[in-house]
Amino acid sequence: MHDNRDEIRAFLASRRAKITPEQAGLAPGGRRRVPGLRREEVAVLAGVSTDWYTRLEKGHISGVSDDVLNAVARALQLDEAERAHLFDLARTAGTGHRPRRPARKVRPGLQRMLDAMSDAPAIIRNGRMDILAANHLGRAMYWPVYQSPRPATAQPPNIARFQFLDPAGPDFFPDWETAADITVALLRTEAGRDPFDKGLTDLIGELCTRSADFRTRWAQHNVRLHHSGAKTFHHPAVGDLTLDYESMDLQADPGLNLTVYTAAADTPSHDALRLLASWAATLADHPQDTGPAPIKRS
Repeated sequence: MHDNRDEIRAFLASRRAKITPEQAGLAPGGRRRVPGLRREEVAVLAGVSTDWYTRLEKGHISGVSDDVLNAVARALQLDEAERAHLFDLARTAGTGHRPRRPARKVRPGLQRMLDAMSDAPAIIRNGRMDILAANHLGRAMYWPVYQSPRPATAQPPNIARFQFLDPAGPDFFPDWETAADITVALLRTEAGRDPFDKGLTDLIGELCTRSADFRTRWAQHNVRLHHSGAKTFHHPAVGDLTLDYESMDLQADPGLNLTVYTAAADTPSHDALRLLASWAATLADHPQDTGPAPIKRS
């Protein structure tokens, strides 16, 4: 049986600690030994007994109704990602081992779709941040990740491992702190969604052991949905890139996610993408080394 009571306890306690009585519309109530709301205050806000909420926060969440979970989510002012995570934790609590067998390869049709996107970097990844497929521009953009050492040559390049364990990570992600927060939150979200993925738990164990930065963030229990936004990269060949991205889960391929990057016309990043396309055209001539020389912008 799957026992995620520690995860449930830590997640609910961490969300409760983030809300002040004033934010919840309650009186301050004198001096407090711990930050945030007390359990009995969350219980009042959720319309359940203190004993019931205490039992819930201790991890006894299996079989709890959606109405109660929604009431707790409202009381704790959970956002969309946090609410979904709470429901994932309830869904997998006390269940038997039912591996989802996350995909390690993509269908030929998906690769053809990627290849048809000739002007925008595009990748397909799984929930543990393995890059499973890319178009020509996507592989060129993530070239440092592809070059990063892996525990086994058969393993796909992994964004999280590169970000936290490779010295080139902070160079590639100029806003490293924000990028690191996002990566850990995505992994925490995936761990709640699919706690039976051994590859994911092995990766998390490796990163917790080898990276204090990862370990600190993992303990914060933050989660995130990743649909759209902007990211900044510093590519070793073309320099800085600030790109908009659209990210979507592939409904026909559960566990896989497509991310496409674009830049607005007449921007430095749009020009840099054109340089990246020129640089990418030479990659085939450098299959075993660190790639062709950087291109200087005019």
